[in-house]
Amino acid sequence: MTTEVGRDVIPFRQAVRAWFLISLQTFGGPAGQIAVMQRTLVEEKRWIGQQRFNHALNYCMLLPGPEAQQLAIYVGWLLNGTRGGLVAGTLFVLPGMLALLALSAVYVLWQDTGVVTALFAGIAPAVLAIVAQAVIRVATRSLTHPLFVAVAVAAFGALALFGVPFPIVIAAAALLGWGVHKLAPQVLTKGNGHGGDGGPAPLIPDEALHHAQPSWRSASKILAIGLVAWWLPVAAVALFLGTDSVFTTQGLFFSGAALVTFGGAYAVLAFVAQRAVEVYAWLTPGEMVRGLALAETTPGPLIMVVQFVAFLGAYRDPGGLDPWAAALLGSVLTVWVTFVPCFLFIFIGAPYVERLRHNTAISAALTGITAAVVGVIANLALYFAEHTLFTTTSPWNWGPFTMHVPDPASLSPVALAITVAALLMTFVLKWPMLRILGICAVLGLSTALLHL
Repeated sequence: MTTEVGRDVIPFRQAVRAWFLISLQTFGGPAGQIAVMQRTLVEEKRWIGQQRFNHALNYCMLLPGPEAQQLAIYVGWLLNGTRGGLVAGTLFVLPGMLALLALSAVYVLWQDTGVVTALFAGIAPAVLAIVAQAVIRVATRSLTHPLFVAVAVAAFGALALFGVPFPIVIAAAALLGWGVHKLAPQVLTKGNGHGGDGGPAPLIPDEALHHAQPSWRSASKILAIGLVAWWLPVAAVALFLGTDSVFTTQGLFFSGAALVTFGGAYAVLAFVAQRAVEVYAWLTPGEMVRGLALAETTPGPLIMVVQFVAFLGAYRDPGGLDPWAAALLGSVLTVWVTFVPCFLFIFIGAPYVERLRHNTAISAALTGITAAVVGVIANLALYFAEHTLFTTTSPWNWGPFTMHVPDPASLSPVALAITVAALLMTFVLKWPMLRILGICAVLGLSTALLHL
């Protein structure tokens, strides 16, 4: 019998504590962040079933913006309604925002983040081990038919070897899933298990209905409130500080950037870097690279690098304000306009997506996306591994295609050693994630202090 999910699946305070702990572990870009939620919510706490988790992730992959944060909002909404989504999405970005705000100030003061970089250099190998574990587990539970394995491999190859744009990969996977539903529906029946591991049933089963009823009235209300919340700060700085101020420019620019980040942050960072460096002159090309490095080694979505960009731009063009006050204002405003749309997309779309889970044609398309997402996460994991273990990459031409491969001579022995230790702690000793992160952070800091 199909059950219905209520408003509070778990006590709200318990959910807040869980999301806070998750927020402290969101290193490693979307691959690492999805890995943390997979391990915590699906495997350890068993709050949500694997197929339900995949369904939410598929929807978030179709949206502009950081898919991991949107996934947190979606699952938080499933567990505790609107307030659950607000808390999950806010906590997901808050530690990274505060960390990058502090590092931006450190950069302005001393132009040196060597100790901090060394600390996070130890965390990166730990995240690499966690991501590897997540790829294996998600693949084991999601790729339940040889066809799905082929789709995952094809998605990985298309992204890693041929540089096919992310939206094309996802669209092709959805079309394939729909085609299989029409031509060979028995494949989907065989591959549509719950991926159970013999443990207790999750609090939100894969087949349960959500209580929220989609309606145009509710969607219109959420849209109106969301648009006001999104644009009111931008209108305020335009009114009080001028339409030609750096704050208004940043508010408008990053609001637009938030709507075109399909395929994750990497898809839009080139555009942001070009405009921020060449058009607005908020920072130099070298500073953009350093800001990206800081964003990659702090918790939260990689798109948080826009906060560093806004901080430097406002500090150098305060428009009559104290430079530090201007930097803080520009930074907070940019984070606001970047992430508020994410809440809108989920709160408006999630009730409809929940009801569409039982539409066989759409579910088939999303099943194809599920398989492709495994390849996407594997590609992100490969990218993260290359930049964790090697310091430089070189272009390699393969016919009309060009890809960057790591330079073997640039392999970091320290990063390799910490990665091996992290893999042993993860797969052999099976230690808790926070303990692994803490030990690896200490190892990274120690090797830097010893000048190894």
